Amino acid sequence: MKSIFEPPALQELEKRIESLTPQSQRQWGKMEVDQMVTHCAETMLVALDRKRIPRSFLGYVLGPLFKSSYYNDSPVSKNSPTAKEFVITQRTDLGAEKTRLLDLVREFSKGGEANCTKEPHSFFGKLTPEQWGKSMYKHLDHHLKQFEA
Repeated sequence: MKSIFEPPALQELEKRIESLTPQSQRQWGKMEVDQMVTHCAETMLVALDRKRIPRSFLGYVLGPLFKSSYYNDSPVSKNSPTAKEFVITQRTDLGAEKTRLLDLVREFSKGGEANCTKEPHSFFGKLTPEQWGKSMYKHLDHHLKQFEA
C-alpha cells in the first residue's frame, strides 16, 4: 500500500492534482472538482493537526471494525459517507484550492511521520503515523480517481 511519505507516491499525487481542470468531470458522487479539492485540503489540515474533528458515535462503534479493512490495496467504496465537517457545499476557486492542497500535501509528506497529528481519526480512532501516511494517500487517490486524474 502506498504512503504519502514515499517520494514516488508524493510525485504521483502532485502530477495528478496538477492535472485537474475546471472541465474535470466526476465519475460518481455530488462534489464538483473545486469542492473535491477543498474537501481534500480540509482533511490534510486534520492530518497536520491544524483542524480537529470530534470522534463520531459511529466511529466509536464501527471504526475498529473497518480500520483493518481500510489499510490494504482495495479501493475506497464509491459514495462513501463523510463527516459533516468535510462536506463542501459552496463553490471554490479551483486554482487557489489546488495550490493550497499541493502545499499541504508537500508539507505533510516532507514533514514525515513526526509531522502527523497525535489526535485520533474521527472514524478510525488512534492511528500510527504510518497509518496516517497510508490513509492520506488512499483518500487522495480515491478522490483523484473520482475525477479521472
